[in-house]
Amino acid sequence: MTEEAADMGPGSLRARDVMTTGVVTVPPDTPAPALARLLADRGISSAPVTDAEGRLLGIVTEADLLRRLAGAEEKPAGWLRGFFSNPDREAARYARTHGAAARDIMTAKDLATVDEDTTAERCARLMEERRVKRLPVLRDGRLAGVVSRADLLRAVMEPPAKLGAADAEAAAARDARIRAALRKEMRAQPWTGGQYAFADVQDGVVALHGFARSDEVRRGLRVLAERIEGVERVEDRMVDAPVLWPSQYI
Repeated sequence: MTEEAADMGPGSLRARDVMTTGVVTVPPDTPAPALARLLADRGISSAPVTDAEGRLLGIVTEADLLRRLAGAEEKPAGWLRGFFSNPDREAARYARTHGAAARDIMTAKDLATVDEDTTAERCARLMEERRVKRLPVLRDGRLAGVVSRADLLRAVMEPPAKLGAADAEAAAARDARIRAALRKEMRAQPWTGGQYAFADVQDGVVALHGFARSDEVRRGLRVLAERIEGVERVEDRMVDAPVLWPSQYI
């Protein structure tokens, strides 16, 4: 359940100012051994589980994987314990400790999440209350980033105005550089139909707009944008070109 942002004053840092973007995510069908290798290789302690649209489904943590490993050593419960136990709770525990994929192992219920306007103070308090090390940040139900304890510590060590201003200036400069590189490359490639296709850049995300003559042009533009340094994601928002199309485009 997403926590509402507390009104801590205009000078407070928000989750959007301190969160880590470009978070490593996994699909729900990811096998448990692959999850363990991912966490070990990347030196991270958890990975959000998302669907194809980026909606948050749950989180797989080191603790979840260790719980699964410990569960392999458990013996069947005796009849007395089975008589007093809750069947639904026991079934859920069994699935999490014996599951083969992220969807069964992950923590999914009662996740602590925040939105981009949640203050850093509220994030810190929520971490303490829920005893978690990180909070997924949601934008319209989709994962936008993660606020970790390390992110909050960096916010404490630097004055809010300085940190926020530096981040904003760096992001604006990166977006401007990407826009310039896109315009230059699209002008150099005649197949792009530059007079009918254009790109917008916000926070490192390239959104392609305009008309596309074919799927090949769409794919080519996506690859072109992905090659530019600093681009985090490319979103195709183009529409198919009309049947009656100016001859200069063809």
